[in-house]
Amino acid sequence: MNSPHVPVLLNEVLQAFEDIKSGVIVDCTLGYGGHSSAILEQNQNVNLIACDQDEEAIKFSSERLKKFGQRAQIFKSKFSEILGKVEQSQIRGILADIGVSSLQLDKNERGFGLKSENLDMRMDAQAKFSAYDIVNFYSAKELERIFADYGELPSPAKFAAKIIEARQSGEIKSAERLAQIIGLKGVNGRSVSAATLAFQAIRIEVNNELGELQNLLQSIEDSQIDECIVAIISFHSLEDRIVKNKFRQWAQSCICPPQALRCTCGGDNALGKIVSKKAITPSAAEIKANPRSSCAKMRIFKISRGKNAR
Repeated sequence: MNSPHVPVLLNEVLQAFEDIKSGVIVDCTLGYGGHSSAILEQNQNVNLIACDQDEEAIKFSSERLKKFGQRAQIFKSKFSEILGKVEQSQIRGILADIGVSSLQLDKNERGFGLKSENLDMRMDAQAKFSAYDIVNFYSAKELERIFADYGELPSPAKFAAKIIEARQSGEIKSAERLAQIIGLKGVNGRSVSAATLAFQAIRIEVNNELGELQNLLQSIEDSQIDECIVAIISFHSLEDRIVKNKFRQWAQSCICPPQALRCTCGGDNALGKIVSKKAITPSAAEIKANPRSSCAKMRIFKISRGKNAR
């Protein structure tokens, strides 16, 4: 069954989980089942639990993974909530591919693309809050905030003002119209357009993407999951920074404040160790075959609580 979405860093994901011989691997971002299917093929004695918010993706992947029978279980859920829905004691691997699928980007009605006739950007099509609400009802200050924080746009107030001004002539109903308002020229000498960065910011706000990632990482930290490989794939610096900082925190044995004269915490607080010292990125061959993979970064952590279990 051919997938409409090419899974990124597939070989690297399989390598990360290749030594897991039993138990459960959780795919927090099922999508169109590319990673999940390959993991089940490779890890013959492992079961898989997966989730997604997108009904279309769940329908497709349910059919794709049917051949694995009861080894695959799928939930409609936010990825930040999946660990609270399943038995955790057998979890030996956690994968999260934090990004928008090619099908979501390319489908006009989903409103993610710069040329879309719609203005939507919801990963869960049943959610009530969409890009339309942000673009047409956010104040200048709210728009400026998300453009600065989530799009890292230079002069965010300028782009917020463009939207406020355009709204005086009526509602902004399409992503294509929004892209024209923001502008398709590169910013600060970069090839990426202002509209692309603004769309990123709006999409993150619509889906609370950074909050979801932080909640997932916190739920892993607060759980009793042990002897588990955690692999997180991100697609922009904001996500990658969250993952990198959390993994560094998890790897710290001593959590005493920097000004402490001596360690009083016991020095045994590490949840495990960082497996990937540097972010794992796609090969030149993968980028050539799938240009959308070029921004992907994967970081891997091995949870091994042992006597440090909380």
